[in-house]
Amino acid sequence: MNAAPADQNRLLDVQALDIRLNQLAHRRENLPEHDEIRALDSDIAQQRALLVAARTEESDTAREQTKAEQDVDQVRQRAARDQQRLDSGMVTSPKDLESLQSEIASLAKRQDDLETVVLDIMERHEAAQARARELAATLEELEARVTDASARRDAAVTEIESETERISAERAELAATIPADLLKLYEKLRTQQGGVGAARLYQRRCEGCRLELNITEVNEVRAAAPDEVVRCENCRRILVRTTDSGL
Repeated sequence: MNAAPADQNRLLDVQALDIRLNQLAHRRENLPEHDEIRALDSDIAQQRALLVAARTEESDTAREQTKAEQDVDQVRQRAARDQQRLDSGMVTSPKDLESLQSEIASLAKRQDDLETVVLDIMERHEAAQARARELAATLEELEARVTDASARRDAAVTEIESETERISAERAELAATIPADLLKLYEKLRTQQGGVGAARLYQRRCEGCRLELNITEVNEVRAAAPDEVVRCENCRRILVRTTDSGL
């Protein structure tokens, strides 16, 4: 294949733009904000689960406290009625008086026990409330950090997209000036060779595979016509000669 030396040199310019486009795509896929957001999302999911558990405990202990306080109130009312009967003098039988006094004492013990239970439940309820507030505050902080990281990511993506658009337009304009057959070969090799289809020959070294040409290969390239499209014997990329090729 033959192509004017100027066309071959422009191929290096296209290659440089393609490398830059690949770098931009890699940068977009590997923005640090991506990992930051994924980590924060994981923390948020865990925090939400803990918050649900804390609020469930808060709700359960609230119901438990209400029930325990109702039990205390029932015992208190019953003891008050018994005390009222005792104080009224209506119970005159010694046996009935003894029974009533015993019941009042038993109710007092029962009330004391129930009030201890209420205090324990109240402590657990207050602890659950405090835990829920703490978790809610942490969750709010994490969500704010996600918002911030997302804004930074979106700004970086917008910047990358803008530069990608500009370089793509420049690349399309430049590629249009290169012969179709040369550009087709370049695109094929670029796909096969990890994004690099054309490389400069610099000081007898291929900048694609970084290997130095042996004397035989140097003589073959030196003998090739200026418009002949030569290939690196090692990596098979298009080898573009310049004034710095060392020939």
